[in-house]
Amino acid sequence: MERNHYEEHYVARVGWLRAAVLGANDGIVSTASLIVGVAAASDRSGVMLAGMAGLAAGALSMAAGEYVSVSSQADTEKADTARERAEIEADPQEELRALAGIYEDRGLAPDLALQVATALHAKDPLAAHLRDELGFSQHSEAKPLVAAGASALSFAVGAAMPMAAAALVPAAAISLWVTVVSLGFLALLGAVGAKAGGAPVLRGVVRVTFWGAVAMAVTALVGHLFGAVV
Repeated sequence: MERNHYEEHYVARVGWLRAAVLGANDGIVSTASLIVGVAAASDRSGVMLAGMAGLAAGALSMAAGEYVSVSSQADTEKADTARERAEIEADPQEELRALAGIYEDRGLAPDLALQVATALHAKDPLAAHLRDELGFSQHSEAKPLVAAGASALSFAVGAAMPMAAAALVPAAAISLWVTVVSLGFLALLGAVGAKAGGAPVLRGVVRVTFWGAVAMAVTALVGHLFGAVV
């Protein structure tokens, strides 16, 4: 019997979506906050210089941070995989009983749980244990380079938005325009991220926009109070 059933689930996007949304959000918020704070105490050239430095440093920092953190996750997954493989090779019957016990805990009758565990052990015992005992899946697999690239690229794109606003608007209105434009892009980012992840759009928009506004307000306040680049 031919089986062609296919369903696309949002969890398949987790590997890159989280890093991309984080990078874009951080790019917009950190660069806009930096520009707003600097604009309170500097001219346009100082604002643009600070913004470019923030863009470059932020993108590299996001890439490095994502790579290191996701690599740590990947190392842990590899270590657990090796440990589970060794346990299966050392005592396959005990591992079979453990897997059957997992299925019993999920509601299967003991005989059926053992039957299912036996069938899965006959095909690929390691895959069964990684999935059902440790919770590993192809959707959550750690991919350091993908996460680093998505984070760096999205940070740069996000940072370019307030930079463009600062370069095009009148110097006297940089803070106002950068704030308005950045909040607009944050709202758009929240909507796109929520839509891509299958979450409520309004909730995503409000969450992202609110915290972005708080960050920019605090930075602008510091710039005004101290009259210095922050």
